[in-house]
Amino acid sequence: MSVTPGRQPTYEMVLNHVEKQLMSGDLRPGDRLPPERELAAQLGASRQAVREAMRVLQAQGVIRSQVGTGDGSGTVVVPAPARALGRVLALHLAVDSFPVDDVAEARVMLERFSAGLAARRRKAADLLRMEIELDAMDADLGPEEFSDPDVAFHVAIAGAAGNRLVNELTVAIRESVRGLLGAVREQGDWEALRDRLRAEHRQIYTALANGEAAAAADLIELHVRNFHRHF
Repeated sequence: MSVTPGRQPTYEMVLNHVEKQLMSGDLRPGDRLPPERELAAQLGASRQAVREAMRVLQAQGVIRSQVGTGDGSGTVVVPAPARALGRVLALHLAVDSFPVDDVAEARVMLERFSAGLAARRRKAADLLRMEIELDAMDADLGPEEFSDPDVAFHVAIAGAAGNRLVNELTVAIRESVRGLLGAVREQGDWEALRDRLRAEHRQIYTALANGEAAAAADLIELHVRNFHRHF
């Protein structure tokens, strides 16, 4: 789609229109958007621009489009799954190259909050999930393989806190730094770092299992700061 320099692409104008209606509550989950031809005429946009905007919204998980003439046909606003938010945020974190210190501070803020809440709210199932990931980390894993249970352990803590939004933000930021462990192999100090991460995870788990909110928050902050300092 060609765009005159300095002018907003037409499909973005369509996106802005739909986003404003969502933000104002004029459009809610279950509502049906006007047909493509009608929306194009209403906004003075081409049908191609409307289609492009709908593709973007569908990729974001905000709408569902289905052809046909039945009750389920047309373009309908759907409740976006929480994972869609995390996926979009993780991609932005990955490509925007935020300073490491900024990412570390954001992680500290979110994970301190999660650890404190998790220590008070955790259930037996939450602790079992953490134990599974801790045991997985005890295997003789390389940096890339270690990342999976490492990320899952932090996600389990955020999940135990019970705040869905904080959980998704934590997942997104933690996923965005997953690749850092891959650089450790080249530095030649992977075994030492792995042992330290295991020990710090166990300490955090003990504080969570004992319901020690302040200790869990302090330990996870130290853990996050040490991790980022290493790189």
